[in-house]
Amino acid sequence: MLYYLWKYLSVRFGLPGAGVLDYVTVRAIVAIIISLVISIWLGKVFIRFMKRRNITETQRDAKIDPFNVGKKGVPTMGGLIIIASILIPCLLFGKLLNVYMILMIVTTAILGGIGFADDYIKTFKKKKDGLKGWYKIFGQVALGLFVGLMLRFSPQVVMNETVETRIEDNTEIVVKSPDVKSTRTTIPFFKHHNLNYADLFNFLGEPYKYWAGWVFFVILTVFVVAAVSNGSNLNDGMDGMAAGNSAIIGLGIGILAYLSSNAVLSGYLDIMYIPGSEEIAVFLAAFVGALIGFLWYNSFPAQVFMGDTGSLTIGGIIAVSAVIIHKELLLPIMCGVFLLESVSVIVQRAYFKMGKKKGVHQRVWKRTPIHDHFRTSMEQVLNADPSSTVVYKGKHDLLHEMKITVRFWIVTIILVAFAILTLKIR
Repeated sequence: MLYYLWKYLSVRFGLPGAGVLDYVTVRAIVAIIISLVISIWLGKVFIRFMKRRNITETQRDAKIDPFNVGKKGVPTMGGLIIIASILIPCLLFGKLLNVYMILMIVTTAILGGIGFADDYIKTFKKKKDGLKGWYKIFGQVALGLFVGLMLRFSPQVVMNETVETRIEDNTEIVVKSPDVKSTRTTIPFFKHHNLNYADLFNFLGEPYKYWAGWVFFVILTVFVVAAVSNGSNLNDGMDGMAAGNSAIIGLGIGILAYLSSNAVLSGYLDIMYIPGSEEIAVFLAAFVGALIGFLWYNSFPAQVFMGDTGSLTIGGIIAVSAVIIHKELLLPIMCGVFLLESVSVIVQRAYFKMGKKKGVHQRVWKRTPIHDHFRTSMEQVLNADPSSTVVYKGKHDLLHEMKITVRFWIVTIILVAFAILTLKIR
């Protein structure tokens, strides 16, 4: 809203400095500062409000914590802090008529609503399982379909596959390929080559391969949204874990969004130029600021938990922003920690079910998601199930959750840096 007000003042009255908000870097910096301040201030108010009304989690993971760190009476649903801290600066300084900004706001609202419903049922209805899994999946699928179809049919959504810059008469000239609506995406490590999903269906011929490519793209969008949001949810098991990892990933995607929105930089790096995607950079700046501010209270020992209200939302934001800038194939690298968490749970459950059919209780790791493996002792596993056997034969040293959290952050920093580096290692 302030963006349009300042724009009007600049054009109508020639107000000095009013045009400064035309610069995406200025709006991104302002967004990250404001979201950080709001998150810290709102966090204090929220925690005080929840505790005054005794709306807290009774206990989290006390049975598996070898260091006996009790977490009774800690407020949950802290994702509301994150959501508010993201939306307020975006509504103030974002281009609200931009289709990409609209998609990010809708993503935040839908997944925030699903997560809030889950936390509400757990907290107020005292039902441990919360919202039924099928409802969550339906919401994720609906969001994925909405995003995919909007990217297909919105006239604002176009891209330029190649951009070249050259100097003529001491003037920099930018030459772009025609604006197209395409299913192309960036493949890591390959120079001058973007994968067009439509090419996977060449056997169908024209024009059917084009439509098949878009169908595949929409289905892939649904899968990416569901996979990343669930991976983020699984990662939210230790103080500061999901917030820290997501802030790092958000910063990485924000950098890619800024590069994709700049014709000169995208041409230099030989990546697709996506007009209007600078709003993704502004949104993710607010996203990073909100998460860093949330860490003020969520770092060990946590004074508030984000709950599914936060974890599902931040995962969806990461997924949709990557799809919009055609960098979804970089997510397995950037979100490697989320992927590891998800795979560990899938493998553990499958292996346990296979053993159960044979009459044995076998596990790959002591406990999943994988971060819990490092703070669970064999004694705890055997106390819970004396017949259990664990395949993992490595060191069984127990780590404090803060050490595990920081190490996961470091791994995510390496993965995100490597993903960005693939733009030049091609």
